[in-house]
Parts: sequence; C-alpha cells; structure tokens
Amino acid sequence: MKITISKALPDFETLVVGFFEGDKLITNVLQDKQAIDNIKKFSDFNGGFGEFFSVTSSEGKNIIVAGLGMRDEWDESKGLNIGGKIYCELSRLRIKRAAISIEGNAANVAYGAFLRSFKFDKYKTKKDEKVTEVEEITVLTKDEQFSSAEKSFERLRQEGEGIFLARTLTIEPPNVLYPESYADYIKTELTKLGLEIEVLGKKQMEEKKMGALLGVAQGSSKEPKLVVIKWNGAFKEQKPVAFVGKGITFDTGGVSLKPSRGMESMKYDMAGSATVVGVMRTLAGRKAKVNAVGVVALAENAVDGNAQRPSDVVTSMSGQTIEVLNTDAEGRLILADALWYTQDRFAPKFMIDLATLTGAIVVALGNNEYAGLFSNNDELANHLIDVGNEVNEKLWRFPMNETYNKIIDSPIADVQNIAPAGSGGDSIMAAQFLQRFVNDTCWAHLDIAGTAWHEKGTDISPRGAVGFGVRLLNKLVEKYYEINN
Repeated sequence: MKITISKALPDFETLVVGFFEGDKLITNVLQDKQAIDNIKKFSDFNGGFGEFFSVTSSEGKNIIVAGLGMRDEWDESKGLNIGGKIYCELSRLRIKRAAISIEGNAANVAYGAFLRSFKFDKYKTKKDEKVTEVEEITVLTKDEQFSSAEKSFERLRQEGEGIFLARTLTIEPPNVLYPESYADYIKTELTKLGLEIEVLGKKQMEEKKMGALLGVAQGSSKEPKLVVIKWNGAFKEQKPVAFVGKGITFDTGGVSLKPSRGMESMKYDMAGSATVVGVMRTLAGRKAKVNAVGVVALAENAVDGNAQRPSDVVTSMSGQTIEVLNTDAEGRLILADALWYTQDRFAPKFMIDLATLTGAIVVALGNNEYAGLFSNNDELANHLIDVGNEVNEKLWRFPMNETYNKIIDSPIADVQNIAPAGSGGDSIMAAQFLQRFVNDTCWAHLDIAGTAWHEKGTDISPRGAVGFGVRLLNKLVEKYYEINN
C-alpha cells in the first residue's frame, strides 16, 4: 500500500476528516455546510474515539468522519491508533484510495495506517474476491509542517519495515523457517542494508564449547546456527549496544514433551529473535548513529533417540555446568551461550535479551498488556520502562536477588535449569539462571511470552504476530544511546 504525506488535497473520491467530541464544527479541509448539517442530524454520532460516520458532500465526495475523542486527551498514541482504525474502516468499506485530514501529527496518523496494513497471505492460493485492498492513502498536513512530517514518516516507516520483518518471520511455518533457512534469510535480506552478518554453524559452536545450545539442538535433524548482525553507525571506538534473541524455530518440549493441544503455536517460540532482527533492520534503515550488535541463537527443540534427557549435565561456553531437569526449559539454555558469547566478544555497553521464555509470565501479567522486565541495572531498567510507556509496549519489572538465585543451585552441577517443584516464581528463576551468564555486564531480560502474539489484533496490528519490542528498542536507542543525544 502506498502512503504519502501531502500539502495538497488529491483528486480522490473519499476524504476522511477528524471530529473531536463536543466540537461544534468539523474543521480541517471540510468546509461543506450540507455535510456538516447531515452529521448534526444524527445524534448517535458525537465524535467518540474510533466512531465513524459517512456522508456525501454537495460535490458528491464521500466524506468519512472519524471520531477523535476528547481534545484534551489527544496525544501521539491516539494519532497512531486512529490511523490504524481508519485503515480498517476504509478496508471494511472497500475503498481503494482516500485522503485523510486529521488535526495533529500527520506522520503518526500515516504510520498507524501503515502498521495496520500488514498482511501475511503468501500461502493463499486463491484471492478472496470479497476483499478490496486499500491501495493508496494520502495524509494531509499544513504547508509549514510538510517537511518535518515527511521526514518523520520516512523515519517511522523504516521502523515499520523492521516490525513487518519481525512479524513475517514469526508467522512463517517451521518447515519453511528453521535454523539454516532463517540464517540464510537474515544474511540475504540484511546485507542489502549495509549490515554485517556472520553465521556460526555446529562446528564453530563445538569449537567454542557451546554445550548448552548444542544440547538443545541434538534431538533435531536441523543444525543449529548462531547469527551475529552488526551495524556500525558511530565511531569505531564506541562500545556497541547489544540485543540477543531466543530463536527456537519450533518447540516440541523435547523429551519433556508439551501437550499436543496448542503446540502449533510453538512456531513463534522464536519471536524474541525476530524482534532482534527487526530492530537491527530498523537501525540500518534509518542509519542510526550508534554501533549495535544483534545475536540470535537458532535451534529446533525436537525429540528423537539422540535428544537431550532430563537429568543430563551439559557444559556451557562459560565453563559452568548445567543440570538439565526439564528439556522444555530450553530457551534459557540457548540464551546462556548466546549471552556469554556476546559479552565475551563485544564487551557491549549493555545487553538486552528478548525471549518467549515462560508461561509463568502470562500467569503473572496476562496476555498482551505487559512484558516482564528483569535487570541488574536500575538505569537501564528505568530507561526501558520509560520508552515502553512512550510507545505503548509496556514493561513490568520483577525482583531478582540472591535468595532466588540460590534456589537454582544444583546438587551435582553448578546450576540447574529449573527450580525444585513447589518453588514458584518460574519467570524469576529463569531470569536468575540467565544472570549467571552475563558477569557484570549491564543487562536486561524481557520475557515477551504474553506480548509476542495477539489473538484478536490491535488498532495497529492484525491478528497474529505483533513484532513486540521493535518500537521499544528503537526508541531506547534513539532517546538515550545515539551519539548525537
């Protein structure tokens, strides 16, 4: 879909205008008394946020009035959401081309429509003839705001492309997206944008003694991969920021087999890695003035005669031994080696890992509202909470301390990958496990198990993969860590 910012009203049959609740007049470009009088006749439309009303102007133009809610509650988030709602309304009405005139930030409205336009239908062999695709949207802005709005939207669009990439990767079926094909895709697509890509295979992992990651993968015919993505947008001497993603391309649970009901959703157990890929694409697309590295650990947790068993002991890259008591607690195992590799090789300014790590985080926070945040650094945690609230990808911080940490001590190894039965606090225990592999590096862990996928969809995301974390981490870099800040 084509979306543009413009100063001039295009020759489209449909115009969308905004109306604040309680206002007396529809302003912007609509100066049609007949249309305004027609709206006033219908008392059930009062401009509530997300309400729509259609009238015909005296010139025969289709006017869609979008309710914007109360004027004093209008903000950037509302602008983004109304853009998404307008896209859905145009799609529902089967309108191909429309202009939008909404008071406020034109770039945000355009971006909301852009984000909601995402579709994944590559495996559909027949087109639904009842669906008319929205082909073109023009968002109007004032002359004096045109240049800044156009630049702002282009910057946002680059972020949107990163979100679309993350969504696409998460939705792909596991027979198409597995460690080798995933690594090839990253290399093919991101190299075009100037990102440097390295792919470590099984042999290199064995040389680096990544026993935790290799142990998870040993039950699958698919060879694991560790992909390193580098963006150099600042001075060579600047320490990079680092993002690490869990990439379990399908999770059967291994020998600790998951129930069959709902197992099909385990294709998105790689959503954390997809976010990392999307963030790195975003930074390159907007030429961010920062050095950044993304590391994604890719494996399939399958079960065969060679699969890892509960009670196995593996040696991680750090040299720490791990007693594997549950093969379905595999995400923390691959992240253990990925985190150690990242902090050991790059000595980053900070590391943030993202993972659909625990079902317990959904029990604690529910679906779709908050992701879990765990960190060894208050400043980084506060920055993440701040930008999460700003872009509406909200985080809730959980406690970590030595009392929790001691619970996962193993009687026969350095650490065990789950706490003893009845300990509770499973999400905290998983984070405490990860912390053992970061030394003193500034680090945060985001458990996105409840926010990576949305069954109903949102104003700016259709049902399915959300791409949660791309906006959050891009804003974090932009606000706090780029060299011009």
